[in-house]
Amino acid sequence: MRCPFCGHLEDKVIDSRESKGGEAIRRRRECLGCSKRFTTYEQIDEIPYMVVKKDGRREKFERQKVLGGLLRACEKRPVSMTKLAALVDEVEGRVLESPERELATTTIGELLMSRLQNLDRIAYVRFASVYRDFQDEEAFLTELTSLIRQKRS
Repeated sequence: MRCPFCGHLEDKVIDSRESKGGEAIRRRRECLGCSKRFTTYEQIDEIPYMVVKKDGRREKFERQKVLGGLLRACEKRPVSMTKLAALVDEVEGRVLESPERELATTTIGELLMSRLQNLDRIAYVRFASVYRDFQDEEAFLTELTSLIRQKRS
């Protein structure tokens, strides 16, 4: 394993333990060149899970893309990283539990929006505006009106 700090190729494993429900092994390593420590994860190399985009294209499911979208929606909002990580874990679990190797982005997007709506309404509107591709203020206003009605009932 190449050290991320100095590039040295030799290290020693300090600690190993299961991670992500036994799906991965987390290893703490110490570089024998610079003595700095870093963490690596080992996972079984599987057939990737794919997401089917709105235009029909297929892409490999990427946890980081989901987290990135949520981070943008929750920017400057009081939503903890722990809650976002749990939300991404839930979505990733849904993808991995699916008997199909492909899942539509609409399914993932709707799941994220339903959870965001309960977590932070402003983040929900931000996410929905990008996900649903609001083309004008009328569509945006319709979504806000719907959200306000739900809050009152």
